[in-house]
Amino acid sequence: MSTVRLTMAQALVRYLCNQFTIIDGKKEPLFAGLFGIFGHGNVTCLSEALEAVQDTLPTWRGQNEQSMALAAMAYAKAMRRRQIMISLSSIGPGALNMVTAAGCAHANRIPMLILAGDVFANRRPDPVLQQVEHFGNPTTSVNDAFKAVSRYWDRISHPEQIISSLPQAIATMLDPGDCGPAFIALCQDTQELAFDYPEAFFTPTVHSIPRPRPDRDRVAEAVALIKSAKRPLIISGGGVRYSGAEKAVADFAVKHGVPMAETIAGKGAVTHDHPAHVGPIGVIGSSSANEMAGAADVIIAIGTRLQDFTTGSWTVFDHNAKFVSINAARYDATKHRALAVTGDALETVTELAAALSGWKVDAAWTNRGKAAFKGWNELLDKHQAPTNAAVPSYAHVVGIVNKWAAPNDTMVTASGGLPGETAKGWRIKNPNTYDLEFGFSVMGYEIAGGWGHAMAKKGDGETIVMVGDGAYLMMNSDIYSTVLTGHKMIVVVCDNGGYAVINRLQNFKGTPSFNNLIKDSRVKQPFAVDFAKHAESMGAAARHCESLADLEAALAWAKTTDRTTVISIVTDAFQWVPGDADWDVGVPEVSNRPDVQAARAHHDTIRKKQRIGV
Repeated sequence: MSTVRLTMAQALVRYLCNQFTIIDGKKEPLFAGLFGIFGHGNVTCLSEALEAVQDTLPTWRGQNEQSMALAAMAYAKAMRRRQIMISLSSIGPGALNMVTAAGCAHANRIPMLILAGDVFANRRPDPVLQQVEHFGNPTTSVNDAFKAVSRYWDRISHPEQIISSLPQAIATMLDPGDCGPAFIALCQDTQELAFDYPEAFFTPTVHSIPRPRPDRDRVAEAVALIKSAKRPLIISGGGVRYSGAEKAVADFAVKHGVPMAETIAGKGAVTHDHPAHVGPIGVIGSSSANEMAGAADVIIAIGTRLQDFTTGSWTVFDHNAKFVSINAARYDATKHRALAVTGDALETVTELAAALSGWKVDAAWTNRGKAAFKGWNELLDKHQAPTNAAVPSYAHVVGIVNKWAAPNDTMVTASGGLPGETAKGWRIKNPNTYDLEFGFSVMGYEIAGGWGHAMAKKGDGETIVMVGDGAYLMMNSDIYSTVLTGHKMIVVVCDNGGYAVINRLQNFKGTPSFNNLIKDSRVKQPFAVDFAKHAESMGAAARHCESLADLEAALAWAKTTDRTTVISIVTDAFQWVPGDADWDVGVPEVSNRPDVQAARAHHDTIRKKQRIGV
């Protein structure tokens, strides 16, 4: 057996450079690049290896480990999980900064390879700088924190271990059912050690994402249940998009007359005006989709994990409704006693369509969906129509930005009030041009995610980031990153004076405004941040808008700029588009406040509507 002598770090990098994938019929690197911040624990060995391959595996310098890992996640989302980015940190705080991003990728079922420096395997110089010592277990380091937020976790304490570990990490990240972040801790003294690696380990390998077919008996059961339905409803989740099943699901819906609602992650599988589309479902959903869900007798859930924002904490469905759950992940498919059809969305829907040939829902149900969606669009038009109000609403801003956006532009947002306002009000013009990170609702994903999308788009349309003032202040340094790297995005900052949407929830459940809006916090005086000047200080082009007319002009200007452009506008903190489903959150059982007592009484009525595990 022929071998080559390399350090563990050199071997790791060489292996990663020899992994490939097929995207739209073309062979591409599986790992498109690496976001990295060097420090002790990775700068001496890994940087030496990465510098030598920088034209093959480009390294992009981040400003914050969390944000660069979020950018890596967004890149994988933009590529629909067919290509992966790597995030690299030193030991200690650098590594821990990525835990939130790992949790976000884990919740969203997104592949990402995280490499973090670790303490010395030989323990000779212990305790080293940034080492957190566990008195009763010296094998524990801060990297053990990633065990809770990783699909695959390993620590490399001997150079030979990567031979078995790296293929398992890749297999996990490419498995549609197990998909999520893979974390590998790299003991810093192990990185330097040389080993005679088999040359076969570095053989170029082309990976393909498996498409597991469903069990034929489960398909037959699903066909029988669907045929028995009088009022079926499709819920299209993120798995539809990651499977590439958008057209198959949309055609199925039209052919069989089944109305099609969408989850947060599933939004964008079809255009807004697709004939089967009835809108987003759930807590930040539409009145049309929620109405259809409440009347449906069979729910065909495709590629969704049925989280509480989709199900309205399990209040939007009739208690007698039956579920057919199609999912590549067995865990997600078997929730709530659904008829679990475990398999790839495209393969499963194709088999179902063939078996259901000739079957179609009564036109009255299909037409009910069309009528409900027509009413929803009229409501949106009303709320998005510009007014003479001194301060515009989120709906006004979303409506204008959406109208201005070109079909190939991608909109990215995450936390606060914008998820609800864009899930409801952003009308998709082209499939796969919308990214709302709301599986984990990470404040700060917006701008970091925009960097990942801008990198993935390679100039094919603009990347539009919509972000509230709270999330902007929490994480904005990747404005600077995109200026440095030339990945332009357009950032629209909606300044409503704090954490307005959580203030809304606080008030709705009976507590007076407290510590959410800046004016209601322990501050000397409320004051406004000049977001345009702040962005300019990082090299971005920027404008502040005083009106909706200013916003339209600024958006037209933003198309002409040569770098990341930030537009800010003050928005109302109390106006929201209706259509929400109920949401179960804790409300005090005992309180001296009459408003809280009333909120608790109302919340008890919500809980009575919940389906409990059936």
